[in-house]
Amino acid sequence: MNVLFAITTGILFGLGAFQLLRRDLIKAAMGFYILFTAINLLFLAVGAFDGVVPAYSTSVAGGKTPSDPLVQALLLTAIVISFGSYAVLLGLISISSRRYRTVDPDSVDQLKK
Repeated sequence: MNVLFAITTGILFGLGAFQLLRRDLIKAAMGFYILFTAINLLFLAVGAFDGVVPAYSTSVAGGKTPSDPLVQALLLTAIVISFGSYAVLLGLISISSRRYRTVDPDSVDQLKK
C-alpha cells in the first residue's frame, strides 16, 4: 500500500508541476489543484500507522492499533486551505481574463511599465 501511495503521489506532483509550467492561466490553476491533491495524499500516506490509514482506523479492542488523530486534523485543515486558495486563484483568473480578454499571461502587456 505504501508503494501505491508513493507512486501516485509522485505522479500527481509531476503532473501538477508540468501543468504549472504551461502558458495558460486555466491550466496553471489546474496544476495548483493537482498539487494540492498530491499534498493531501502525501499527508494521508504519512499518517498511516502500521498500514492503517487514519480514516479507516479502529479502536484497540477491534484488533488494530489506532492511527494518530493529528494527521486527520492536519488533512482536514489542508483541504479547507486548498479549497480557499483555489477559489481565490480562480477569482483572480476570472478578473484577469475579463479585464484583458485573454488567459495567456504573455499577451497582457499593460502590466509592463
